[in-house]
Amino acid sequence: MSVYLVGAGPGAPDLVTVRAREVLARADVVVHDRLVDPRVLALAPWAYFIDVGKSPGRGPSQETINQLLCDLAPRHTCVVRLKGGDPFVFGRGGEEVRALREAGYDVTVVAGISSALAAPLEAGISITERTLSQAVTIVTGRSAREGVDFRRLAQPGVTLVILMGVQRRGEIASELIEGGLAAHTAVAVIERASHEDQRVQRVTLASLGAAAVESPAVIVVGEVCDEAALARVALSEWS
Repeated sequence: MSVYLVGAGPGAPDLVTVRAREVLARADVVVHDRLVDPRVLALAPWAYFIDVGKSPGRGPSQETINQLLCDLAPRHTCVVRLKGGDPFVFGRGGEEVRALREAGYDVTVVAGISSALAAPLEAGISITERTLSQAVTIVTGRSAREGVDFRRLAQPGVTLVILMGVQRRGEIASELIEGGLAAHTAVAVIERASHEDQRVQRVTLASLGAAAVESPAVIVVGEVCDEAALARVALSEWS
């Protein structure tokens, strides 16, 4: 028996890694997240599928998923736990690996392309644009504990990439402004990154809360989203 924890990438099936495709092609059962593209699931033609997708306030608990994987492991030749993006970037993949290993099962982790990096790229945003961004912080918009204090993350010259922040976007924007970022700080919201119906909205921190945004979406905050700032950088490079 083999258990694989596989990253499905940001969405589009052609962004699934070669290794992930090879594992999916021989999967007996695939335990997948809610947002995995059906075309990615089609890469496992012989598998039985179990949807354990979560949405706010709904879906199985993490403990239930952990137990399901431990129950399936001894009963199948190839069990695949398929998670959106990269399983170790706010995907709770580490918890699933620990649960399986504590139960005595070996697990192979197959990396995926995280939407934290792919979504800005698909939108044409260079999150480390020289002179505008000296660092990148990837943060979750929700937390299993007390939550993230975005006031402490309000640092000029640092690009913020926020995952799972749609529901709290107004609160997040307010905290960033309280922390010192200007209300007119540029923001890009990338919905359904890498899909054919991808949509990019350019707003400001002041207007982020009122923007009509649908999940899944990645929120990018910083000067790298400011087209005027980018134009100034281009002019300075030519001067």
